[in-house]
Amino acid sequence: MTTTALKPRTAPAAGTPVPARRKRSWRSYSVYAGLALIFIYCLSPFYWMIVSSLRRTADIFDNSPLPAPFSVENYVKVFDGSTMFGQALLNSLIVAGVTTVAALVMGIFAAYAISRLNFRFKSVILGVIIATSMFPGISVVVPLLRFFSDIGWINTYQAMIVPNLSFAIPLAVWNLTTFMKSLPFDLEEAAMIDGCTKWQAFRKVLLPLAAPGVFTTAILTFIHSWNEFIIALSMVNDPQVQTATVAISKFTGATEFQAPFGEQMAAGVIVTVPLVIMVLFFQRRIVEGLTAGAGK
Repeated sequence: MTTTALKPRTAPAAGTPVPARRKRSWRSYSVYAGLALIFIYCLSPFYWMIVSSLRRTADIFDNSPLPAPFSVENYVKVFDGSTMFGQALLNSLIVAGVTTVAALVMGIFAAYAISRLNFRFKSVILGVIIATSMFPGISVVVPLLRFFSDIGWINTYQAMIVPNLSFAIPLAVWNLTTFMKSLPFDLEEAAMIDGCTKWQAFRKVLLPLAAPGVFTTAILTFIHSWNEFIIALSMVNDPQVQTATVAISKFTGATEFQAPFGEQMAAGVIVTVPLVIMVLFFQRRIVEGLTAGAGK
């Protein structure tokens, strides 16, 4: 019986190309490292806001990564009678909800007309709609403030809802137009051949198919309206009508020169957490709505 000696493994000579598997592994590690850095960079302010909200007032400038001891006194102060923060949250919900519903209704019909009907200057109209959303909010505050003062709209919900629509409607029209263009027109024709009117074909065929895009647009519009600040600050000075973002900016401490950082951090967490939960809960539908047009 003969045996063969095993040859010792030699190191690769200089200039030998690195195997493709090793290249892919290093590339994947670099991608994960980059994603981790982006994740930490984006979430570190929110983490510090949560930690600061759980500190006592005397420990608010502590630099420890965890509050010691834990305290909920800031959350208790946020909801005491002096801040009216509960009413501000309700006002934000009303303004964001009405803005979302109105933007969806107008956006659905506008997107249907642009994606399904043939008329002149259609591309120009769509471009003008998108261009209106590029103006910063501060640029429209002064003329709107003068106009709303003349018609008696200051300190009202409509003074915040109508300007929000000028930014929410272009977002809804753009998203829904792109989505509806990807839906086959043959389904509507088949429905009308079966006896449906054009309105019935739109309501019973096209609208259910466009549900992912409508749902995604509703979430994005709601988040935009919920976070709006400059218009709400300029149009409303009544604590009974002001939104949560404005209420946070007007928190006052025990004295005139004291900044209530703990209460502001706690209020920021309360305003942000519902949006984070909503996005995490509906993230699959959001992704489906944003990518459905490309996949059909």
